[in-house]
Amino acid sequence: METNDLIYLDNAATSFPKPPEVLASMHENYALYGVSPGRGSYDLAVYAAELVWQTRVKLALFFNAPEPSRVIFTANATDALNLAMQGLLQPGDHVVSTQLEHNSVLRPLHHLRERNSVEYDLVPFDQQGLINPDDIVRAFKPNTRLVVVSHASNVLGTVQPIKEIGCLCAEHGIPLLIDVAQSAGHIPVNMQDLQVSVIAFTGHKALLGPAGIGGLIIAPDLDLQTTRFGGTGVDSHDLRHTQIYPHRLEAGTLNMPGIFGLSAALDYLEQKAEMLQKQEMLMTKLLYDGLKEIKGVRMISPEPKGESVPVLTCTVKGKDASVIGEILDGDYQIAVRTGLHCAPLVHQVLKTAETGGVRFSPGPFNTQAQIKLAIEAMAEIAAMW
Repeated sequence: METNDLIYLDNAATSFPKPPEVLASMHENYALYGVSPGRGSYDLAVYAAELVWQTRVKLALFFNAPEPSRVIFTANATDALNLAMQGLLQPGDHVVSTQLEHNSVLRPLHHLRERNSVEYDLVPFDQQGLINPDDIVRAFKPNTRLVVVSHASNVLGTVQPIKEIGCLCAEHGIPLLIDVAQSAGHIPVNMQDLQVSVIAFTGHKALLGPAGIGGLIIAPDLDLQTTRFGGTGVDSHDLRHTQIYPHRLEAGTLNMPGIFGLSAALDYLEQKAEMLQKQEMLMTKLLYDGLKEIKGVRMISPEPKGESVPVLTCTVKGKDASVIGEILDGDYQIAVRTGLHCAPLVHQVLKTAETGGVRFSPGPFNTQAQIKLAIEAMAEIAAMW
């Protein structure tokens, strides 16, 4: 299908289109250096391994992490969150998380409760979509071993007070794992300043990289158990999986095209991040101001002000969100995300679980003309009933 006329407002799911520089770099580097890194002593394999290491260094700098060897590549943020929780938790442990979480946190926790007798409690959020850090502390138990919080909500666009939560967790000696799938690339994520123990990220959203690449960044004073085993290219004489980072948590051949693309995306953001972030929030504020004036549209997301990410969710006259999405797509060529957004508890709390929500997530390449057309389309749809 032709995408030239498409108004793409689903960047919270996957950023699209990708910068041409990223796509070109992926193709060029994989064509030239697409061999297995660290699996041979010949020059090309050594150079491929160096490119992988350079990407770890870039990520450590991007997140202000102290040690590049603690940057672990995974398939995506969901994969990283599973790796982190399974590597940190033991039967009988207790976890504190929130009602704002994506299923990438909720389902692993549910699985661990069913299989490994791990307990967890979920703290609520207020009318502005924010967690009270004191509620996190009030949920602590003697066996609390981990706190897991999404940095930014994929439904509401709100950004949590991670620095306050991080300080409280540090005071109590409890690791803090944050999911930055919706924040990294939109707002700064400074691991050391926020006092975060583990970061789970993905490359295909606001980092503007390809799908299939993400990772964990782990503080030097924290160790994760190995939960995957296989070839690493090091310690091959030993049938036990190596405990040397980063290979300790990586098994098998890495996603080289994904790493090349992520590396190029980080270079792109280094040059243009501030400009892109201003553009995204300008479009988001323009969209919010327009949608809130439409009769029959109920904004679920709070007004984007202060620190927030470009995500807006609404409902239309109590109609099923999927119907609104189908009309936007079929009649107006506007792509949005409808439903529960893999965050069912948020919709339960907001009493939108039956209808779902219509989520608009502008990206750095949307224009004011496109946002105006989206507002006009929603006004026309709301007027149908």
